Amino acid sequence: MSRLSPPPRSAVVRGPSGGAPPAARRFLISGQLHRPLALTVADLRARWPQRHAPVVFDCATNGPQRHTFDGPLLRDVLDAAGPAFDARRRKDRSRFLLTVAGGDGHHTVLSWAEIDADFGNAPILLATAMDGRPLDAMGSQLVVPSDRCGARYISAITGIWVGACPAPGER
Repeated sequence: MSRLSPPPRSAVVRGPSGGAPPAARRFLISGQLHRPLALTVADLRARWPQRHAPVVFDCATNGPQRHTFDGPLLRDVLDAAGPAFDARRRKDRSRFLLTVAGGDGHHTVLSWAEIDADFGNAPILLATAMDGRPLDAMGSQLVVPSDRCGARYISAITGIWVGACPAPGER
């Protein structure tokens, strides 16, 4: 498991050399939310505290990977969107799922309980930089520091959906 910390003061996020700034890639956070969001990497950097995560994971196509990522906690960003938990329903937040889709067609599922401070409290990031380089042009990346395998590291996020999973037999 990796430790998260604020980015070191000496860490400088380097942009592309010369030329105009890259076009901002926006992704949507939607579903059962009070305040759906449309965000860019710049929004993630400006609106939430950045964490620093050195990670090591196995990639099926490229072998072991070592990187550092900076970005806000997924939980903090989703809290701003206001998940529509039903206060009348016991343990409602434990029914919520998240799907994260990337620009390459990959997607993954997480449970709210994984990121909730009362349950798993996993420090999952929406990365704004990888190895000190900004991800503005590529788009944010989902980073799951506790995963040994990189399958849930979703690149170029295009959308995040949040919603309750019905119980068997419910619709």
